[in-house]
Parts: sequence; C-alpha cells; structure tokens
Amino acid sequence: MNFKKIPSFIILFICFFAVQSIAQARDVLLEKNQLLLTPNHGGDGSAWGLSDCSGCHVLRNIHNTVVKVKGIVEQTGYASCAGCHGQNGTSIKRECVLCHNEHLLAKSPIMQDIKNHNFNVLEDSVLTDKDCLACHDASDMDGEFEPAVDLKHYSLPKSIDLPYRNGSEFCLRCHNNTQQQAGYEMQARFKRDPLVRMAVNYQHIDIHGERKGEGDRTYTGLREGYEYKTVVDCTDCHAMHGTHNKKLIVDRTDAGVSLLKESLRLAPIHIDTSANNYAQLCVTCHDSEDKVEESEQGTGNGLSGVHQSGGSCIECHAHGMAAQTGL
Repeated sequence: MNFKKIPSFIILFICFFAVQSIAQARDVLLEKNQLLLTPNHGGDGSAWGLSDCSGCHVLRNIHNTVVKVKGIVEQTGYASCAGCHGQNGTSIKRECVLCHNEHLLAKSPIMQDIKNHNFNVLEDSVLTDKDCLACHDASDMDGEFEPAVDLKHYSLPKSIDLPYRNGSEFCLRCHNNTQQQAGYEMQARFKRDPLVRMAVNYQHIDIHGERKGEGDRTYTGLREGYEYKTVVDCTDCHAMHGTHNKKLIVDRTDAGVSLLKESLRLAPIHIDTSANNYAQLCVTCHDSEDKVEESEQGTGNGLSGVHQSGGSCIECHAHGMAAQTGL
C-alpha cells in the first residue's frame, strides 16, 4: 500500500481508532478493580468467547511491566491465564494452584498442610481450584489483601450486596443459622455449633467480635499491633489455606495474626494446639502487663505472657461468652 496517496487526516483517524481499541482492551482488565475478562474483551467484544489465548497474546510479551507475574507466566504458559482473568465466556478451567503452590507463590498464601477450609469438616485434603474459587473469584492480584475486592461477593438477605469491611464479615455470610449461601448450607453438628452460630456468637466475643470489654481486668495487656478496640478477623486465628492444628487454628504467626508487629509475626512464631493447649495461640497477641501467677512462664514457642502456659484456655474462654468481658 502506498501511504503517500492516503490523505493525512485518514491516517490520523486510523491511528486514533487503533489507540482507542488498545486502550479499551487494556481497560477491560481493570474494570471494577478486577482482572476478570468481560464481554468487552478485545475492545469491542471480538475476543470474548475465545479459549485460545495464544491467538492474540504472544507469551514473551505478556506482563512486561509486572516482572514478578511475567516470570511465573513464562513458566506456567497459557494455562495460567484463566486463573487470574477468568474463563472469557468459555468452559476452560481456572487453575489457581498452578501458580499458588510451594514452588511458585509459596507465601501467597502459605499452604503448608492439608487441614484447611475444604468444605468438609470430616476429611482433610489438599486445596483444589474449586475450593479456591468458592472464596476468591475476582481478586485484583495486587499483593495486598482487601476483603471487599479479593473475596467473592456473597449477598445478605433480600440480595443486598454490601462490601465487606473486614474478613470476618465475609465468613459470617455463610457461618450463620438464618441465611446461608446456596450450595454451602450447613447443619449444626451439636448444640451451639460455632459453624452455624457464629453470626450470633460474634455479638458476644469481646474484642474477637463486637467489643464488649475495655481491657481493664487483671490480665490486661496486648502485644504491639493490637488494641482492645480492635475487631479481630476470623483469619487471625483460623487458617483457611493449611495448618496442622485442629479447628483450623493457625500453626504459625505469618499465616494469621495480621496486625501483629511485623518483626514478630514474620519470625515466624510457631503455634501448636495439640491436647487442647491454646496457650501458644493466645500468647501471640496477649501479653499480661502485670506479671502474676504463670504469666512469666514460657508457653513452648518462645513467648510468655498468659496466666496459664498449659491446659485448655477454652474451658473458660470460649466463643460467644458475653461474660468474658476481660478476655
């Protein structure tokens, strides 16, 4: 084609249209702060419904501005595209654990054991892609965990969809006995089963839910990062992605206790709750200001500061006990 014979205004128009199309194709990836592709994929929808990413995207040119992601994509190939960007209107698989595993993204999140939130309290098993998508279907993958962005949007009664202010609000959309989500219904295993009563219990858990106490009892004292006005997320104590402890109690601080002083949290401090001894868990946040009784005795993980270093804390301190205002 002889471009010299084409009027300059037509060339400018073609260039402008091409730039607009590229911009639209790029913007669709960030629509509503998410990475999932929409029917606009391609700028005009021309790429929606296509399952072969290689038809348009050259692997070596993908994610040139995001070095950490680029290296992973080069290793995993086009199979990883759907994991972040969705199925693009097709039936292709979304493979989360292709990247989120001990070899590539070992700490995003930490998945070191088979006791996890696999939706079966009677069986331990490795997390699967299906398990991941039940809670995460449209993360923005920016490395910062934001409940309202990175968690699936489950509605309240009457289809009210409010953004989550914290991770606990997400957990309570399923863990309640009045309005459970379709496909994730639960039956109480025993009276006051926390799996279905947690929305009720949450109102009476002192600082581990809606705060009732002022932290002025005998054993007052918290480690740096936590205050008695803090609402503690469920995932500060319960590991969704892997732990060796029962009841999904975190087994290391870098897998939970999100507000704890970073130098201590990332050490990490290890937690063992075998024989129902929860002292190693409680002491990661609680540090008695008044050194009385056993508060100076080590709990076995390098920390001290709770008034009982062995035995079961939950005999006195349990979910949903409104009387425990100094907990």
